[in-house]
Amino acid sequence: MACSRGACAPLAVAACVFLLCAVATVVYTSSSLSTALLAVSGLRPYIASLTTNGSGGTNVGGSLHTSLHTCRKPKLPPNPLPPFYCCPPASSSSEPIHFTLPDPAEPLRVRRPVHAVGEEYMAKYERAIALMKALPHTDPRSFYQMANIHCAYCTGSYRQTTHPELDMQIHFSWFFFPFHRAYLYFFERIAAKLLGEPDFALPFWSWDVPDGMRMPPEFANSSSPLYDPVRNPRHRPPSLVDLGFVGVESNRTDEQQIQHNLRTMYKQMIGNAALPSLFHGQPFRAGQSDKPGPGTVELSPHNTVHTWTGDIALTNVENMGTYYSAGRDPLFYPHHSNIDRLWEAWREVGATHGYRGHVDFTDPDWLDSSFLFYDEESRLVRITVGDVLDTEKLRYKFDGVGMPWLDARPPTTSNVSKNKALLKSVRFPLSLHKVVTVEVRRPQVLQSTQEKEAREEVLVIEGIETDGTEMVKFDIYVNAMEHEKVELSGRELAGSYMCLSHPRIDGTGKGMIVETSMRVALNELLEDLNADGNETVTVTLVPRHGKVKIRSLRIVYMVE
Repeated sequence: MACSRGACAPLAVAACVFLLCAVATVVYTSSSLSTALLAVSGLRPYIASLTTNGSGGTNVGGSLHTSLHTCRKPKLPPNPLPPFYCCPPASSSSEPIHFTLPDPAEPLRVRRPVHAVGEEYMAKYERAIALMKALPHTDPRSFYQMANIHCAYCTGSYRQTTHPELDMQIHFSWFFFPFHRAYLYFFERIAAKLLGEPDFALPFWSWDVPDGMRMPPEFANSSSPLYDPVRNPRHRPPSLVDLGFVGVESNRTDEQQIQHNLRTMYKQMIGNAALPSLFHGQPFRAGQSDKPGPGTVELSPHNTVHTWTGDIALTNVENMGTYYSAGRDPLFYPHHSNIDRLWEAWREVGATHGYRGHVDFTDPDWLDSSFLFYDEESRLVRITVGDVLDTEKLRYKFDGVGMPWLDARPPTTSNVSKNKALLKSVRFPLSLHKVVTVEVRRPQVLQSTQEKEAREEVLVIEGIETDGTEMVKFDIYVNAMEHEKVELSGRELAGSYMCLSHPRIDGTGKGMIVETSMRVALNELLEDLNADGNETVTVTLVPRHGKVKIRSLRIVYMVE
């Protein structure tokens, strides 16, 4: 059964979906046996844009917003570093003002890479951080309050204004990029105001290019305001960043590590990022439970760099390695400045290399959703996603590095998928405490170039559940039962799920349950493996760190 292009195109996110029904044995939890049978047969299409609020309701839809009135005072996790209160200070005005774009006559700020900007430029950033840290904690422009913004929007402190029973977490969804762009916009303008330099721009930590793949030395100086003692001491310069870090140090040479990082970037920016929802993350609408599914870059390199930087000896990997404290490290802002640059790079690659799916959403539920920030004049401002799509209108741009990962398409490894006859039955849902391999029957084999351009074949891993007490990582291999033989970052390593810890902020020592999903694009991957004509795909899940449950796997064909 296939979903015709004409039938799918009108939907914001459309997919013909089929639950796995090959070697795997699936346990259905649906209350309707007939529904389960239809799902097994592939006769019941699943439309990805239709979601529920997580409690059986269907009152989902519309843009998402927050209010100071819906931000809750959290209790502390065990041994917090240091005690904190996430919510912003009360506003002197009863309502926030609406954001307006800066004057086009303002100087265009130019964000440049830390490794190439020079001492004078970095001295300005150091002074800006010092000035922010010197402000009283009650000042919304203080470094303390700026760090708390991430805590408030990333730990469930904020609630949805129209559904106060539901959290507003901006990770694991299509809000990841626009929220952090708005965050840095206000941070940058506050820094410029305190410095008295209107053209001041944040530097970016370009860990995706070889020259930038080390922690900048300015941040390792213990006498500098840029220093954070709560970091992994083993990762000070000249250690190379590991974009696949999972808590264990690798024994790779520098050349191997750079190659691994570039191949990781290719997968996350090109191979797995063919559609807006694959790159940005899944739609998150009013009335819906949070964490519907992260995009490629959020999982890695974003999460892995956070964990690589944080102190792995601490339970929650503070500061950078967990959401509530990440903003306390001055390195957080150059890190996210690079993340912001990658959004621009993804769109640029689409325009210059003909990747038609490298465009942003046009869904009003995304464009009209909003966040709250204090500006450089200490005014509370409501800014929408639609306000931050054009960096030139925001009066900044990026300069200084290229995209060497464009030429890092990973190689294939021969003879790594033998002995399919030895496959065992797999029962879902499952706890992934050992390597699991499933042979998946593809509902349809896309034959023509036109079909492949019109639809992306996607492996969906649903019901990924962790208890939030520790970081979790597992790898997904395709057509590589003997995954241990795959070349470093080889093509068969289709993707990795990486989640930071989610400590529950109630003093119990427990974690916040994280339930989400992950998507792996298959079109280019199967072509590279010479498997695009095969009737089945072998999927191998390899646990790397932490405990995780998985509800089901399925293959979908997506048009956006």
